[in-house]
Amino acid sequence: MNVKPYLQIPIQDCGEPLVPIDCPLVQLTLPPPYQQLGADYGGQSPYVLRSGVLAALSQAQSALSQEKPGWKLRIFDAYRPVAAQQFMVDYTFRQILERDGLDPSALGAAQREEILAEVYTIWALPSLDPLTPPPHSTGAAVDLTLTDEADQVVEMGGEIDELSPRSRPDYYDQSADPKASLFRANRELLNRVMTGAGFLRHPGEWWHFSLGDQLWAWQMKERYPRENFRARYGRAE
Repeated sequence: MNVKPYLQIPIQDCGEPLVPIDCPLVQLTLPPPYQQLGADYGGQSPYVLRSGVLAALSQAQSALSQEKPGWKLRIFDAYRPVAAQQFMVDYTFRQILERDGLDPSALGAAQREEILAEVYTIWALPSLDPLTPPPHSTGAAVDLTLTDEADQVVEMGGEIDELSPRSRPDYYDQSADPKASLFRANRELLNRVMTGAGFLRHPGEWWHFSLGDQLWAWQMKERYPRENFRARYGRAE
């Protein structure tokens, strides 16, 4: 299994606490999707973020409100302890088995690794090593989408957590889909308001943004290779 390159970024945690997502206008998906599936959050709400990340989220919502009055950020998931990360990895593994009609007891080692490789296209490794925390376990990552002035979820051309090429942020750039321009514009809007507040989007997921974790620091270093970026948020458990 390939180790994701951002896990090599050093962490110097700034010690900010996890705080509830209570930004004006920002919506929460209720009930929390992964808790509904059975993920164990250890009594913690998934709707918490590091205080500095929450401030940036509020800034992103303000920018969205200015550009699209009545539109809101809708949070799908934010903080995720490693136990919840492991649950979702296992859940997705089972989904693939069901989708492909595979018997888990008949899987060979190579086939299992192939399935795990697909799982890890959208899920980070549920590592308990404090040097390599999953992004959501830091309280610095958030999965989200947009709602319009009628509180309807905006069309993005793909679902959150979809195991499909459509999850790539740039999928519709060269698409012949008649709605491609709409999907592209909505994805660009989400990206614009989030990056304007300091977040960076996951290279393979239109819905995932982070600020201050290893993935964010790695992306910043890719953009500014002469700078020595460190993650300022480690695992928040």
